[in-house]
Amino acid sequence: MTWEIRRQLAEQVAREAGVRQFPPGTRHDVAIVYPNTYQVGMSNLGLHILYQIINSEPDMACERFFLPDAALRKLYERSHTALLSLETQRPLHDFGVIGAALSFELDYFNLLELLTLGKVPLLAATRQEADSFVVIGGPCATFNPEPLADFVDAVVIGEGEETFLRLARLIHEERQKGTPRADILPRLAALPHVYVPALYEASYDAAGRFAALTAKGGTPARVSRGWVRDIDASPAASAIVTPDTEFSNVYLVEVARGCGRHCRFCMAGYCFRRPRQRAMRSLTELVRQCPPQTERIGLMGAAVSDYDEILSLGRELREQQRSFSVASLRADSLTKELVEQLAAGGQRTLTIAPEAGSERMRRIINKGIDEEDIFRAVSLAAASGMPHLKLYFMIGLPEETQADVEAIADLVLRVRSCMLETGGRGDLTISVNPFVPKPFTPFQWQPLEDLKTFTQKIAFLKKRFEKDRRIKLIAESGKETFVQAVLARGDRRLGAVLLEAAASGGSKQFKRLVEKKAPENLDRLYSGWAKEEPLPWDHLFMGFEKAYLWQEWQKAQAGEETPACFDNCRRCGVCQ
Repeated sequence: MTWEIRRQLAEQVAREAGVRQFPPGTRHDVAIVYPNTYQVGMSNLGLHILYQIINSEPDMACERFFLPDAALRKLYERSHTALLSLETQRPLHDFGVIGAALSFELDYFNLLELLTLGKVPLLAATRQEADSFVVIGGPCATFNPEPLADFVDAVVIGEGEETFLRLARLIHEERQKGTPRADILPRLAALPHVYVPALYEASYDAAGRFAALTAKGGTPARVSRGWVRDIDASPAASAIVTPDTEFSNVYLVEVARGCGRHCRFCMAGYCFRRPRQRAMRSLTELVRQCPPQTERIGLMGAAVSDYDEILSLGRELREQQRSFSVASLRADSLTKELVEQLAAGGQRTLTIAPEAGSERMRRIINKGIDEEDIFRAVSLAAASGMPHLKLYFMIGLPEETQADVEAIADLVLRVRSCMLETGGRGDLTISVNPFVPKPFTPFQWQPLEDLKTFTQKIAFLKKRFEKDRRIKLIAESGKETFVQAVLARGDRRLGAVLLEAAASGGSKQFKRLVEKKAPENLDRLYSGWAKEEPLPWDHLFMGFEKAYLWQEWQKAQAGEETPACFDNCRRCGVCQ
């Protein structure tokens, strides 16, 4: 059966444009693992950026691994074959450095499954001298890596382009010298923006609550996040174009990074400051270099419509006869010309995120848009001939009342009426997700709303929309919300839960295992934390102090808004 696995991998690579392959043994090898399917992973621009950076080094080679689908996994298991790379079909355990990007908490289970399939020892403490070094990065690893502390040798905190390359090179150099694994770890910890969990010890109080994380042996007490100052010096586009993603043969281009809007629920907005825009000339050149297989340009960024030269870029794309779509739009920065450009390029759905139904809640979360912005966006979409509309909302936000939930239903029905009045005859899709408090945001101390209340609110919204079949409600499951919430703010005792979950069906038994093995991680889930309580991620530094986040929480309670970032601002401390 191994030949069948190799055949499928080879066919996958044959459909790609831009893949780099180097003979094994001619370069230092680095495995990049994306803990989800090929279709999801190849839509992640961060993976493409790392792939380019590593392969641009004359002595390094990057190879990719993804979670196999059910049929391919059976082939691996039946043949007892270790997970193989796409590029040279080598087993995962043969790679000296394994890097994994974690964007979602639910992918923690997939990461352990991938390591198991690759025959890499799960627990970092049990790895021998010849075993791989496992390194994680990405948003989840940056915000709170503690639940995965038992499984990883190092964590890249923040934007990883520069840090990961230095880390991988150091590991290869030290192993060539014969440096013992235990002696390599402190050298990794000495690198800026690298956290080595084994060199920190967690302590708990008499009640079992998290008390502190203490550095051992001269290791830095606090690890700061890395961020790319010169964004134009970093790769900005897809390394590989493939038909086998959600949007076939899309060429992804990052127009900007970071967001200065200060939405109080948003981890990315706080951890990827400051906002940085790429130069128009570099984006234009990238687009001109895209592979001939490209069918569409996908513009990426926290808020693409905030890009200062978005209209000029859109005109350039149209002149090149390139259709394009955008990852995110702000209702208050939409223009008639931008919407018309998107519609002319074939985009049929306009997506915006009011997040809350009432003006009161939008002030609390500091969303910064009002109903006038929302209805103007609806009218622009209809006028451009874009038939469909999608709105994102959250429920269970801090300070939310039933009146705020009713306001979501009221706003949606008025938006539907506006669509019909302005000629929009397509579907109105409503995505409603339970709010999960995340680290390094002003809401990090707040409780998760109980799942019963979530269910009741979703049922209320469904009933309000049931008379209009063109209003489609999508809601995240309460079970997934629970798992995400526990992992987002948990401590390293969750490692025992993840280890057993890896051996017994992934997330299916997660709640029972937490109650059995790490019940302390449920103590504050529905009650929240006090201001002075230590948090499992306090040893990480995003460029601002906790006092700033607490100040923002107080402003949220008062319904006070915080203006967006501006030049020479010194409010949060990042730009200092």
